[in-house]
Amino acid sequence: MDLDGRRFGTRVFYLLAAFCAALFLADFLYAKHPHFEVERWPGFYGLYGFAAYVGLVLAAKRLRRWLRRDEDYYGD
Repeated sequence: MDLDGRRFGTRVFYLLAAFCAALFLADFLYAKHPHFEVERWPGFYGLYGFAAYVGLVLAAKRLRRWLRRDEDYYGD
């Protein structure tokens, strides 16, 4: 199996997309007992998690500018 080839990456992407779609469809198969009304939306937790992850990445990009040190910060 060639793990470096382009076909392998494409297969992994489609496999992951199919798995996410199956999880989204599974969201319709059980009864929910939400605390807030917005939690009744199908796929809410997936969208919420994705938004939180994007927010974390954007916050880390801004923090990097503030916390960055020079290349020779610790000396030679």
